Amino acid sequence: MIKYGKTFTKNGSRKNGRISSRKNARKIPKGVIHVQASFNNTIVTVTDVRGRVISWSSAGACGFRGTRRGTPFAAQTAAGNAIRTVVDQGMQRAEVMIKGPGLGRDAALRAIRRSGILLSFVRDEPLCHIMAAGLLKKDVCKNKH
Repeated sequence: MIKYGKTFTKNGSRKNGRISSRKNARKIPKGVIHVQASFNNTIVTVTDVRGRVISWSSAGACGFRGTRRGTPFAAQTAAGNAIRTVVDQGMQRAEVMIKGPGLGRDAALRAIRRSGILLSFVRDEPLCHIMAAGLLKKDVCKNKH
C-alpha cells in the first residue's frame, strides 16, 4: 500500500501471510476475572495479569433487558460468555475479584468454577461505606422498636 510516497504492508493482510487477527494469536496462561454485580446488571471482565482487557460480557450484552438483567441466571450467562473465549485462548489459571451488592455475585462465581479454570484466589471487595451506613441505619431502627 502506498500512502504519501511511502510503502508499507498492513498487519493482518493476505500479502504477508497473516490472516488471523492479533487477538486470537495471544496465549494467556493466567488472568484476572473481575465481576461487578449491581442490582440492575452484572458485568464480567477478563484481563491479563497486567490489566489489559481480553474479553468481557454483561447481562445486557447477552440479550437480557429490564429487570431480568439483575437476576442470577443473567449473571451466570454473562460469566459463561466472557470465559468461553479466554478458555479457547489457553487460559488455565485465574484470580477472581468480585465487587458490588447484586444478586449475580454467587451465580457468576459458580459459572467461573464450572468453566474448568483453576482459581488461585477469590477476592470479595467490601461494600462502600455509604451502602454499609444505609444498611446499619435500617438495622438500628428495627432493633429500637
